[in-house]
Amino acid sequence: MASNTVVHQEENTGTQWGGGKEPFKASYGKLMMWYFLLSDAFTFAGFLIAYGALRFSMKSWPVPDFVFSSLPGGIHHKPLIFVTIMTFVLLASSFTMVRAVQEGHRENKNGVVKWMLMTVVGGLMFLGCQAWEWTTLIGGEHMSVTVNPFGTHTEAGVYMEGDGHDIKEGDTFNAGQSYLIHKVDGEYHQLEYKVTEGPDAGKVKQLSFGPKAFGALFFFITGFHGFHVLSGVAFLLIITLNVATGLYVKRKNGYEMVEKIGLYWHFVDLVWVFVFLLFYLL
Repeated sequence: MASNTVVHQEENTGTQWGGGKEPFKASYGKLMMWYFLLSDAFTFAGFLIAYGALRFSMKSWPVPDFVFSSLPGGIHHKPLIFVTIMTFVLLASSFTMVRAVQEGHRENKNGVVKWMLMTVVGGLMFLGCQAWEWTTLIGGEHMSVTVNPFGTHTEAGVYMEGDGHDIKEGDTFNAGQSYLIHKVDGEYHQLEYKVTEGPDAGKVKQLSFGPKAFGALFFFITGFHGFHVLSGVAFLLIITLNVATGLYVKRKNGYEMVEKIGLYWHFVDLVWVFVFLLFYLL
């Protein structure tokens, strides 16, 4: 009965899977890379959804224009310019990765090496920018995973204070520094402001810290992404060395290993777009 069923199915289809063939015209290695990227996408999605849920449930969340407004050289109050440069560098490295894959399809070893090295440079530049940003936030503005020195205020000078659930609005202040810690005589103090309107006019108050979750989520998620970039740079260097030594020449498969690491690199760039959107724009 079983043999008759098999014969009947073969007669209907006219074909039979021979085994060892590439499903979806993709090699085993490419399929495994896609499976890994899919699982990693779910991981990042979970982190970013958690951040978004907290972000929109707290009215006292820091304003990105004030948090990310510094540039190297002591330049301040230039919102989002530095992170835009970071984003451009990373996206440019995605273009150089595309060129490396194209040269691999042409079996052009020297072209692959050249464009992969440029991709490595782009990755290192991005990591350097991220290191500067972290150093500025931690060393210059004293932000940590447990302390968020950034409060929420509007350009009109209205300060929103509270724990994010019971917000009180009304006190006004003279707009100045956006962070809440400053250095006086070698010691750091929480920033104070003088109430200029309302029943408490004339009183000096201390600005309360922002939600702790902001610093923790920022360092964790951007650090997790940075770890992916660092890992990608390491793999790029290893594969570039293999290409330069001619390891993949005999395979005649269009430098498939370069294409696989290219998939990973494009994924890392795509994830950064969503990180940029949530942390720096919303």
